[in-house]
Amino acid sequence: MTIKEIREHSGLSQGEFCKRYGIPKGTLCHWESGERKPPSYVLNLLEKVVEQDREK
Repeated sequence: MTIKEIREHSGLSQGEFCKRYGIPKGTLCHWESGERKPPSYVLNLLEKVVEQDREK
């Protein structure tokens, strides 16, 4: 999944996602726009944490 797909799967806006997971909004915007690529470990961790949060 891409970072945008993970965020959309969470059902959160960019601002809400950043606040909940401690990601600077500028960083998230760069990742979603493709200007920068998040480290693969960040994608893996966020995918797992978002899925766990959705199960609650």
